[in-house]
Amino acid sequence: MKKTITLKVNDHEYDLVIPVNRTLTQVLRENLKLTGTKHGCSVGDCGSCTVLMDGQPVNSCLVLAVEAEGREIRTIEGLAEGGKLHPVQQAFVDKGGIQCGFCSPGMILTAKALLDKNPSPTESEIREAISGNLCRCTGYQKIVEAIASVKADN
Repeated sequence: MKKTITLKVNDHEYDLVIPVNRTLTQVLRENLKLTGTKHGCSVGDCGSCTVLMDGQPVNSCLVLAVEAEGREIRTIEGLAEGGKLHPVQQAFVDKGGIQCGFCSPGMILTAKALLDKNPSPTESEIREAISGNLCRCTGYQKIVEAIASVKADN
């Protein structure tokens, strides 16, 4: 069964006719070609598919696209403005928080949500916020340092 929906992603509206069982990850990547949202575990454990829905991080593999209708969706492609990286993105680059890059989009969006809610989180609060995002490369220290450097700059 298919349904017509309108998704608002990165401040743009998209009218789509999609099967009702398609996940938000699938629609973002396959229909909208926003491949920054990664397809990882498909069960909500790794966080690689994290996007912001109404400002809150969600595992888009666990959200049906039809459930996202009427919500504000932000992907990694929607953070940079005017050709300039968002401060969280820039901090990940500057502090070496990006290695293979697979976890980076979800990690960056999770960090943005944390900093929007709490501009001066402690290291413990940072680690708790990103606990749902798995990274196989960095050991998390450089990611935590990147997030902490943004809060120090605010």
